[in-house]
Amino acid sequence: ESLHPCIGLLGISAGSLLLAVHFYSSPRATPLIPSTALGVLLLILAALLAYAGIRSSLRNASLLVSLCLTLSACWCGHGVILVLAGQGVLAEPEDSRDALVPGLATLTLALLLVAVVGFLCREPLLALLAAAVSLASAHEVALHCSSSLGPSAVACGHLMVSLVGGYFALGRILCFLTKGRVALPGTDLAEKKAQEQSRGGAGSTNPFAAAGLLLNVLSASVFCCRLLGVTRRLFLGHVPWLWAAGTYQVGVCVLSYRAMDVLMATAFGFTSVLQFAAGYCLLSPTWQPEEPSLPAPFLVVFSILFAVLALFLSLRSPVDGLYLLVFVIYCIALACSPRGFFAGGPQGVAVAIFVASALVALIHLYNVRARAKIPTGKGAVKAFLARSSLLKLREGPDLHAPYLGYSKYADAEVLAYACSVLASFALTTPGDPQAPLGTVVIPWVVVAGGILKLLGGSVAFSRGKTLESSAFILYAVMWIIWGLTRYGGLYGTARSFHAAVGIVAFVLFNSFVVFCSLFLNVAWFFYSLAFTLVAVSFLLDAVHALPAGYDIAAGLVFGLVSFYCFLAALCSSTFEGCCLPVGGPVVQLGGVGAGATKCLHLPARKASSVKRIADILRNGGTCGIPTDTVYVLVAACSRPDAVEKAHRSKRQAQDRPMSLWISSLKQLEPAKHLFTPLLWDFMEAAWPSPISLVIPRGEWVDFLGMKDSAKYVGTPQSVAIRIPDCSVTTHLIDLVGPIVVTSANPTGEADTTHHNQVYAKLGDKVDAVLCGGPSPENIASTVVDCTKIDSGNIGFFRVGIIPKSQVLQILEQVQKK
Repeated sequence: ESLHPCIGLLGISAGSLLLAVHFYSSPRATPLIPSTALGVLLLILAALLAYAGIRSSLRNASLLVSLCLTLSACWCGHGVILVLAGQGVLAEPEDSRDALVPGLATLTLALLLVAVVGFLCREPLLALLAAAVSLASAHEVALHCSSSLGPSAVACGHLMVSLVGGYFALGRILCFLTKGRVALPGTDLAEKKAQEQSRGGAGSTNPFAAAGLLLNVLSASVFCCRLLGVTRRLFLGHVPWLWAAGTYQVGVCVLSYRAMDVLMATAFGFTSVLQFAAGYCLLSPTWQPEEPSLPAPFLVVFSILFAVLALFLSLRSPVDGLYLLVFVIYCIALACSPRGFFAGGPQGVAVAIFVASALVALIHLYNVRARAKIPTGKGAVKAFLARSSLLKLREGPDLHAPYLGYSKYADAEVLAYACSVLASFALTTPGDPQAPLGTVVIPWVVVAGGILKLLGGSVAFSRGKTLESSAFILYAVMWIIWGLTRYGGLYGTARSFHAAVGIVAFVLFNSFVVFCSLFLNVAWFFYSLAFTLVAVSFLLDAVHALPAGYDIAAGLVFGLVSFYCFLAALCSSTFEGCCLPVGGPVVQLGGVGAGATKCLHLPARKASSVKRIADILRNGGTCGIPTDTVYVLVAACSRPDAVEKAHRSKRQAQDRPMSLWISSLKQLEPAKHLFTPLLWDFMEAAWPSPISLVIPRGEWVDFLGMKDSAKYVGTPQSVAIRIPDCSVTTHLIDLVGPIVVTSANPTGEADTTHHNQVYAKLGDKVDAVLCGGPSPENIASTVVDCTKIDSGNIGFFRVGIIPKSQVLQILEQVQKK
């Protein structure tokens, strides 16, 4: 249990207290808290709530995740509206009322769903708090809709939320700080932990899905209220709700990748684009009197992407797949309506989205916490596919494992390819050069082609895909710059030599990507080559030499290639075996980077992987392993040939000799009589830790079985030895025995801090790599000179992660004994 839930509870309490003060003082001529100040404070608390929701335990506080993220998004939109009202942008009282009602109504419904699920799943703390916030929001909606309810009633509702949240936060903080000795009634963490353990594995694979669905409710409510006559018109005041929902949904997309849910992450990426586009349309009347036009061909393509994603999502959860079909209808309704989001047809579909999102969110919220799940049809689909010999769903813990090692994120290539499709077909829209903002293109190009593709590139980099991540980031930057320049009014009718030079630089960079993709696969070669056609169209446009129709043809070619890659990525992530071929490397490399390598890469989180590494070491191999600091290259002391091999592979310098690692002092028990009592006690007190002790060389080295290879370890006078503070490493040493250790990089180079770097730096000189992701520390161990410890003096060859003062304190404590 951590303090992050307490931070969330305190944030809710503080925000509600601010709103209570605001409504109590609202009848005054000058409120105690001006609207601008209140808006800024709500924005700060919204960021705090988002942090608490993300950082909370995903298993034990999943309802708190949905509560914090939903409330954070609503307070974010609410805060921006209050700032706009305080600055005079929303001058009329009716404008503020029309702006606030959709978001407040959504908050009422969303937290009511959280409260119902909380009561059903025996989460009274969160249920009571969510119900209190929902009631306060309902009072605020009633205040805006009817003057018969005074602001004091709303203030009482928010004050009740503040008291309830403050009580539970204080109780949990006291219980945490006193380790359960002091606990207010209903806030005992030990009791809650016992309930969680008795509940067992009732968790959901993606605890963030419910929050993403509730954000769809928030964006749909803006258009529902207009269609039902609750608000008079769609205008600037509704943009904060739409863009807050879009921004938070991009965050939920990232969190869904962290939860290894590729399909829902892609769906949230799609819906965030629609929300940014809707906000753009509502914002456009501030710079032009006409309503913006939506490109119909683009929306048809978007509906196709939604339909394909819904089909694949139905194979995992038919309920979620059917839900996405509503967005297919939404895109078609937008394509058929010249007025776009302002027309009644799309607004009617928005009502369906509002209802469907609320129902599916309720199912996800309940299935997150309840032991007995609401059926979503997954079992029926699995039973149906089990009869087929052609299609078999990919399942298991290694479903999202990258080519080398493991990653904390699932693969985002599906979303990245889909964004390429959206951006390329958006470019086929002929805009008016005199009124570039009159056509809605910027959200499709900048948000989909730029921001979301940057996200895909970042995730690809975290999974060790260097070329793919570089290409996605390069293309994202190109889409952002060109989208804002051509369709944002920055380009105008003039063309510039400087713009042409910049585009040439992009073309040269992409030429390098095309060359590298020859060594990847055929699909990536054509994907990068097709983008060259798009970049060339940008260049020809910049120098007034663009042939008629070339840019449309280039966009269509790139869009079709991207769509094929989108389908191939979906198939490969859903079914076993590659359903759509992507081809092998056009040019086959030999040696390091050849694709198929003899070097095993095994995930460190598996005990079976550690056992296989131990077998390799016992058979005379050398392996790269994670530690409590950086990655190291190891060999078993019981295999002198492996020790010599490790020495040769590193070209070990004389001033950087190899060291010894053990997992317990029991491994040195047979030679204990060869150590002085002070040195033995100091080793016992200092380990396990990232402290290497350089001790005098002696006959004890012979007990380790290195024979003639012992000359490669340490110096003729001394040897460095330690017990690492890493459970994986010590377990491996328990299986193998003492090991010889050196840094997993060529002599003179920087330390290796990721498993992908081990094979890249050492190549075939390493037989296997135990993959633990990024190193927990980028600083090496502290090396202490203990050759003269019996005289009471120690020295330091290197001060690393453990400071000198801490080592001296350990020695002082040992000497006092």
